Formats: sequence, structure tokens, C-alpha cells
Amino acid sequence: MTAPTLAQAIGPRSEGAIYENVDGAFRVLELVTDPGKARELLHRQAARFAVVVQDVRREDGQPFAVGSVWTTSDRLIKAGTR
Repeated sequence: MTAPTLAQAIGPRSEGAIYENVDGAFRVLELVTDPGKARELLHRQAARFAVVVQDVRREDGQPFAVGSVWTTSDRLIKAGTR
């Protein structure tokens, strides 16, 4: 099994996109593809990217970074800008 390409791992999560999965629904505020900045945001040594999101179902939702790859359980609700 091969590792996904960066584009496959990020999926359609461009800035402004809204997607949902079992954890909630999220607006993409920033897509970070600089590995150094991604590692800093995620506090991990192996990060290739980070997606800064905000939960759209919570009024008090604070932005946070995720580094999970796009999977078949993720669903795009609204496309962002690329």
C-alpha cells in the first residue's frame, strides 16, 4: 500500500470549504502546506500539512489545526476556493 500524495491526503479542503465527518462539520480557515509550519501547528515531527478549521455547529467553536487525511467518511458540503 502506498502513501497518499499530498493532494490526496488534503482532499477538497481548500480555504472556505465546509466538510463534515463523524466529528462534526468544519469550515476550512487556512490550508498549511509548509511542513515546518504544519509540524509547529500540530506539535508533530512527521506532519506534511495542516488544516486550520472551525466547527460550524458550535457558536463558541475556536479555530484549531488538524492533520488527518481525507477519507471516504469525510463529505464535502461546500467547495472552497483554490
